[in-house]
Amino acid sequence: MTAVGATGELESVRVTRILRDDIVLGRRPPGSRLVERDIAAELDVSRLPVREAIRTLVAEGVVIARPRSWAVVREFTQRDIRDFAEVRESIETLIFALAAERHDENGIARLRAVHEREVAAAREGDAEAARIAAAEFHEVVAILAGNDMLCELIDVFATRLRWLFGQHDDLLAMADEHRVLLDAIIARDLEALRRLVPEHLSSGQKTAERRLASENIAI
Repeated sequence: MTAVGATGELESVRVTRILRDDIVLGRRPPGSRLVERDIAAELDVSRLPVREAIRTLVAEGVVIARPRSWAVVREFTQRDIRDFAEVRESIETLIFALAAERHDENGIARLRAVHEREVAAAREGDAEAARIAAAEFHEVVAILAGNDMLCELIDVFATRLRWLFGQHDDLLAMADEHRVLLDAIIARDLEALRRLVPEHLSSGQKTAERRLASENIAI
């Protein structure tokens, strides 16, 4: 049985969340070893929840398990970025269009609140908080779309998407792009969204490609 922490959260869930955030926010870079005993000591847990967390992250596609060796943070390629970008554009364009058609006042209030957090973090230069809010912006839009199947599809590769496309550097520019998308959703402007969403995702793809290229040069 998995241990339960003082707050009631399953230890394996907590460890998974911490490791996932470490990876997608760049605190554990590609190729980093995930050593069970070291992580267990770092997080003050037994090795079992760490093992379960690593297994979950392998299933999410951001960790590679190597038999008789350490698990490592996955190293993505330019081909991975292109493949994911193609899939993402089709799915997210549909999600934003459905959100524009189906949103209600409560949903828009929630989306505004997320965007306001992103803007505040960007202005303060808090990259981590801004990136987390930027990812949440897309998550809330998916909820507003009101299609469980689309949400399930996004969940399959959500962690990989956050890792590949979520480490943008121009925080204010990203927040401004989200403001334009928010305005289009509120206006239920489907034509604008079908143009804006691919443009928005394309800028994220280019950033990801540049980051990966610079990492390879550094190696």
